[in-house]
Amino acid sequence: MAGLVEKRSIDVVPDDERHGSAVSQFTLWLGANLQITAVITGALAVVFGANAFWSLIGLLLGNLLGGAVMALHSAQGPRLGLPQMITSRAQFGVRGAVVPLALVIVMYIGFFASGSVLAGQAVGELTHLGATPGIIIFAAVTAFAAAVGYRLIHTLGRVAGLVCAAAFVYLGIRLLQRADLTDLLHDREFGLPVFLLAISLSASWQLAFGPYVADYSRYLPRHTSTRATFWWTLSGTVLGSQWSMTFGALAAAAAPAAFVGHEVTYIVGLGGVGLIASVLYFVIAFGKLTINILNTYGGFMSLVTSVSGFRGQRTLSPRARTAYITGIMVAGTAVALLGKDSFLTSFKDFLLFLLTFFTPWSAINLVDYYLISKERYDIPALSDPAGRYGSWNVRALTVYTLGVLAQLPFLATHFYTGPAVGPLGGADISWLVGLAVPAVLYWAVTHRDTARTADPDASDGAPAPAELGG
Repeated sequence: MAGLVEKRSIDVVPDDERHGSAVSQFTLWLGANLQITAVITGALAVVFGANAFWSLIGLLLGNLLGGAVMALHSAQGPRLGLPQMITSRAQFGVRGAVVPLALVIVMYIGFFASGSVLAGQAVGELTHLGATPGIIIFAAVTAFAAAVGYRLIHTLGRVAGLVCAAAFVYLGIRLLQRADLTDLLHDREFGLPVFLLAISLSASWQLAFGPYVADYSRYLPRHTSTRATFWWTLSGTVLGSQWSMTFGALAAAAAPAAFVGHEVTYIVGLGGVGLIASVLYFVIAFGKLTINILNTYGGFMSLVTSVSGFRGQRTLSPRARTAYITGIMVAGTAVALLGKDSFLTSFKDFLLFLLTFFTPWSAINLVDYYLISKERYDIPALSDPAGRYGSWNVRALTVYTLGVLAQLPFLATHFYTGPAVGPLGGADISWLVGLAVPAVLYWAVTHRDTARTADPDASDGAPAPAELGG
């Protein structure tokens, strides 16, 4: 067990600890997306007004667009050997990175909570203990697996991909035995607002992986092709999410009254009763386990990154690692227990609201990494507030703030609707604005700053004695 538990946290992964191939990104993200919350996300497009035909097209477009952005982040992992969010210090400053990090931590807790609600229902049914004990049991198992770390996460992703793929094939057959596919897709009336909602839902699903996707590619050998990492990540995440979301959209179109509010029991009911139902409850919980571990692990990484920016912390003891992960688990479980009775509407608003804060971060990070720094960072300076990247980068933080504010007129959620939404027929295009505006602004204010790219000492991630914990 000692050899299985991960030793690294925010420090650079040395070359002699690198292993695996880019194909591992396909199996991990396939397994992470073949699960109940992705099913719910697909169903939301139909629940909130789109027909199944245009929902499926919109969901696919969103998965492709958001997945491409997410896969560009994944390609940073083998090159730098670092967790995703610590590279934000190159844009926002060693301490300024705490601004997007704080929002990322909120995201992880929210996704942990939403996953625990659904998986907790399955565990509760499987154990006959009820939803609340089910949520608590599931949260505890998640925290344990996250504490073990990287190798176990990838192993669970591979197994979950196989198990959940088989289950979804079976459930898809059962669904089409109850409802005729031609009838489900017969209504092809196009509505722009709900079509854009479908795109936004799946794009936000993919973009929300951006802050931690490189955490799971950083152990790949340094020579791993950027193109291979990108395409294996993109294909795994798009295939898994579109598969799940298609099932959800069709299930919601087939029986909206039976599905809404009873998502887990409806899906299990498609499969059968008795032993089959028990197996499906287990599969739902197991499928959620992979993604909930990713959320817990990502939250742990983000907390450590935030604290280390102020304390100069470079390594982490096993006890401290456990404490961070326990904190994420407790906070996520509390939110799950408080919000379990109003899950569906809250989750839709949560997804769209998160998108407002993560698209500007994603745009800034990608422009800086690929266009400004040319995939080369001074890694020792990422832990030095007095170094090249400074403590607080006011320009980047200003661009980030403007990127968030630029989206507000175009944002449509249950608790806030911007003034531009009405003239657009109720369509939410905020995420497009959130990618374009900060990308252009950040390029405009930094592309003449050649210090980082011109400096011959700038690191491309090669090991150095001064690197973080190396």
